[in-house]
Amino acid sequence: MDKSELRRRFLRRRDTLPANKVAAASAAICQRLAAWLPISSLQTPPAILTYLAFRNELDLGLLFDLLPRVRWVVPRIIEGGRMVLHPYDSARLTRHRFGMLEPAADLPVVDPALLNLTLVPGVAFDRQGGRMGFGGGYYDRLLPTTPALRVGVTYDECLADTLPCAEHDQRMDWVVTPSQEIHCAPLWRDAK
Repeated sequence: MDKSELRRRFLRRRDTLPANKVAAASAAICQRLAAWLPISSLQTPPAILTYLAFRNELDLGLLFDLLPRVRWVVPRIIEGGRMVLHPYDSARLTRHRFGMLEPAADLPVVDPALLNLTLVPGVAFDRQGGRMGFGGGYYDRLLPTTPALRVGVTYDECLADTLPCAEHDQRMDWVVTPSQEIHCAPLWRDAK
């Protein structure tokens, strides 16, 4: 199956999850992430890139309350298929033309080199840290600019055994679902 068809299949799977399943899975993954050792042991205060849920993605908003000492950072899409990072401020969100919420453009810019951890959304992930996004390459361009630990966040239903990944596709160090954490870094970092 080609990558486009595989993406459509996982998007259909995710988009058809009922609201109560999305809410339960979102709460479960937030509880898992909040208790997870790599997050709780980061330097104080850690800077973590997260995302604002869109199109039935897992909603990580509960983490803002569960981990109040974290300096939360969220992306904003800019021209040229890139993202710029800003501190999270719930009162300073705007709607992007794609439909998702993002930080206001006049908020301070956060240097990706200062991040400790990234929580990365995706259409699907595999057990080797492979990620399938929407196809725009935004995270593939952003992730090489930061030394942060890469954590893919997905539903159990969107975890594949293996996904087709090109050389430019950025891999995750960990993949976390509502029910498990999968350590992927040794698999792909040692192969470099």
